[in-house]
Amino acid sequence: MLFTTTLCLILLAVFKVSALTLPALGKRQEDYELVRGVNLGGLFVLEPWITPSLFEQWANQPNSTVVDEWSYCESLGKAECQRRLNEHWGSWVSEADIATLASMHINTIRIPIGYWALAPNPADPYIQGQVPFLERILVWAGNYRMRVILDLHGVPGSQNGFDNSGKRGDIQWTKSSTDMQRSLESLGVLAIIANRYPSVVAIQAVNEPANWGVPKATIIQFYTRAYNLIKSVAPNVAAVFHDAFLAPSEWADIVPRNLTDSILDTHIYHVFVEDQLQLSPTEHLRKACDDGRNIGRFNTRTRTICGEFSLATTDCARWLNGFQRGARWDGTYLTEKPIFDDSNCQGMENIESWSPRKRDYIRRFAMAQLQAYEMGSGWIFWNFKTESADAWNYMKLVNTGIIPNPPIGSSFDVCSM
Repeated sequence: MLFTTTLCLILLAVFKVSALTLPALGKRQEDYELVRGVNLGGLFVLEPWITPSLFEQWANQPNSTVVDEWSYCESLGKAECQRRLNEHWGSWVSEADIATLASMHINTIRIPIGYWALAPNPADPYIQGQVPFLERILVWAGNYRMRVILDLHGVPGSQNGFDNSGKRGDIQWTKSSTDMQRSLESLGVLAIIANRYPSVVAIQAVNEPANWGVPKATIIQFYTRAYNLIKSVAPNVAAVFHDAFLAPSEWADIVPRNLTDSILDTHIYHVFVEDQLQLSPTEHLRKACDDGRNIGRFNTRTRTICGEFSLATTDCARWLNGFQRGARWDGTYLTEKPIFDDSNCQGMENIESWSPRKRDYIRRFAMAQLQAYEMGSGWIFWNFKTESADAWNYMKLVNTGIIPNPPIGSSFDVCSM
């Protein structure tokens, strides 16, 4: 009873600021259509490497305490943070972007958002006002016949300690029952929003909970509670569960069979572990195809997507590993020496600097991943665009001919090698 009352009060507060008219409920698009999507990252959850211009003023401050959205707002104060982020929310994603993505045959967008936009804690430095901008995108998505996955990307206390959870540092999420309750309240708000917008076909319970900081049993328990809540409020919406970075052999534990209308989400990158950075071009292709086969096998039990991936084969994107941090590739972060003797980051994230040979290879790497992840229920690229990290910029990769348009993975034959 307390949960329901609190949720209703939050909903009234959230929607009071919205000036948009909610569309009537209508027939949803086919949930089981193959997913070919992009993430709208860097919008409602700041990541310094996606939009470095927002963090540039602290770039030359030694050991800056501003490293994520929490500290960004804490440093600026709520009034100035509100002013800057209102401008950012209004410009980072435009209707022209959605139209362009539709012309590139994208049928799904995944929208990361933090709890602070939905069930805020007044004691936190975060600011609110995201919901009207979210609603605007949902209207555009409907106009262009796109499906939407609403993704709870950051929860109180941080589920993984990454800056993309809103707060970089320790993993504190499950150490407080209040934080768990606020996470569920946030999902409740997303479920009510989903009920009003037919373009929304799924809600992700939480992005990337780290199994090394949150017990597996606790993640499964939260997923079950999240599923029951989502389905009780929005019965036509699927629930999405990240694999918590667990091996495919443990995926069946993460999504119990009784959670019938569920999607497993796995994120596949080739740049955050030294062993993968050391792969040869052929080995990168082989790994993508092997990952696809794992996805395909589990997809026979539970719909499975690759909800994040990129075309990067180095971690050279500026601040990819965190604000003011370097890269493993050139030996400026964690590693004592470069991955290879001649490894450097010069021009690695600038398509215009890529040789014809590298362009051809990255195009083949794109085709391998698209084909691989379509062995399951599809894929969602990270990210729709970036300010400077080209291997992560879907629209630029398409416009330069590196990602094929249309991106029909099943039409490629890289993984048949």
